[in-house]
Amino acid sequence: MLALVLVIVAMISGLTAMRLAIHGQEVSVPPLVGLAPAEAERITGNLGLQMSIERQYYSPQIPEGRIMSQLPLPGTKVRRGWQVRVAQSLGPTRVAIPDVTGQSEHAAELNIRRRGLDIASMAEVATAGVPADQVLAQNPTANASQLMAPKISLLVTSAAAQQIFVMPSFVGQPLGSVSRALSDAGFRLGNVSVASIVEIPADENGGGNPGPPAQPSPSSVIVAQSPGAGQKVVAGAMVSFEVR
Repeated sequence: MLALVLVIVAMISGLTAMRLAIHGQEVSVPPLVGLAPAEAERITGNLGLQMSIERQYYSPQIPEGRIMSQLPLPGTKVRRGWQVRVAQSLGPTRVAIPDVTGQSEHAAELNIRRRGLDIASMAEVATAGVPADQVLAQNPTANASQLMAPKISLLVTSAAAQQIFVMPSFVGQPLGSVSRALSDAGFRLGNVSVASIVEIPADENGGGNPGPPAQPSPSSVIVAQSPGAGQKVVAGAMVSFEVR
């Protein structure tokens, strides 16, 4: 019985000592926002923590060079040796945001990066009547201030998607009216050829007389077309015919 009591006491003492050792290595993360990096490193070093500056942002509230955010947050319990990551303030924005609307995507990017700024995101939109590869809008706008990060988002025009049509059948219709209909619809008239005519039989003297080759006219009737009826074509496509 005495031995059992001694074993239980030893186990309890060991668990207590282990718990004290574990919790004895934990520290509370101090507040660092607003401090200079040297002072913050001194405070974290005294607690057995490490500090690293991982980001820099413009801030109208935090003076230049001071710490503006931290992870873990103040009051968090961590083990000694833990790394505290902080972001440093660049102070208020000094670089004026350029106006790049109306510029090409490449020119706008060069203009932005030449000023030490960066592009946050870029979106494309197809807009009728506006050439492709042109900046429609930007965020922040030109000459904006009170920015938290030196990044600009752009909205750029893209090439409009081509319209797809299903080619109708023009067989049996006069060439003149079909040509006008194609032109009004934005299509182009391609090659127009005359279908071959059956050769005229030889006369009594044995000579053939096929006559001069016929020429297409507005009254000529369409007997074949290319692209054929039912095929998909884009606006501005060329349509060729064979007529009689």
